[in-house]
Amino acid sequence: MRTLRFVWLAVLILVIPASSFAGVSISVNISPPALPVYEQPSCPGDGYIWTPGYWAYGPEGYYWVPGTWVMPPTVGLLWTPGYWGWGSGVYIWHAGYWGSHMGFYGGVNYGFGYFSTGYEGGYWRDRHFYYNRTVNNVTITNVHIYNKTVINNVTVNRISYNGGRGGVNARPTHEQEMLGHEHHFEATNMQREHERGAGSNRGFLASENHGRPAIAATSRPGEFHGPRVEPARVGGSSYRPPETRTISRPENRPRSDDRPMPREEMRGGRAPQPDNNSGREASPRQGGYGPENAGPHDNGRGHENTGPHSDGSSHENAPHQEREGHSDRGHDQHPRY
Repeated sequence: MRTLRFVWLAVLILVIPASSFAGVSISVNISPPALPVYEQPSCPGDGYIWTPGYWAYGPEGYYWVPGTWVMPPTVGLLWTPGYWGWGSGVYIWHAGYWGSHMGFYGGVNYGFGYFSTGYEGGYWRDRHFYYNRTVNNVTITNVHIYNKTVINNVTVNRISYNGGRGGVNARPTHEQEMLGHEHHFEATNMQREHERGAGSNRGFLASENHGRPAIAATSRPGEFHGPRVEPARVGGSSYRPPETRTISRPENRPRSDDRPMPREEMRGGRAPQPDNNSGREASPRQGGYGPENAGPHDNGRGHENTGPHSDGSSHENAPHQEREGHSDRGHDQHPRY
């Protein structure tokens, strides 16, 4: 009997840290800590999608899983973050997933484009992902970028859960409920390994770091050391995007891209909207293509308003017209949540 108990305990230790992505239901009777304040690491390459950090739960309580840049499992997909929601007297974890449309993520303001509903960090068109540099730290060259100012009318806070005492008061719309039944993909192997790595490091435990982990965000999954990690900051609960600046647009260079085209178009993030009074050509609607990463796992919008799209000082910043820019300036202020 004692041997069986040890075996069962060992199984729990192995299963619980990975359960956020494995479809295992987690329920906890205490709410997760507030979201840490941190800066976003620079995007490591074309096609990477930002996935915000979150509090997972293990045998020793809540632990922080750093935000990181991830390649989606297949072309044209966006990440809907997971969230904790109050129900039946406990906090239940709703796992994140990849899909062609954004779903409901509890109204939690994760920052960096995930402002409680939808996604303002970029969109897919043709084979490429277009990054909104106003909310993303993108300094690499040979990527598609544009600037679109996002006015967030949601009260900015660091609440990390939906419902219950002190939680975010948000419910999914009918459209979001319908999108929840669409075909989704589970987290990639890299994402699961990223969570397991955080779960096995005591420094990520809320009981150890008191809600301020030494590593709050990473440039790539599982990259918990080196210069491309970001610590949690002291104080400051507001999301502050970087200063919008004119991006030089040198002559486009040929790009090599042998990624396969998908069979059917899938909508991506929200594309910049045309200005009916500008007389300029409106942006094509977003398409459904993106980077490919083999091995998908099949598993079965607080509200933000977009106000003035730029300061009007330069057509390079006009959000209703995609700008395929190349940035070589690494000194811009990083986005911070």
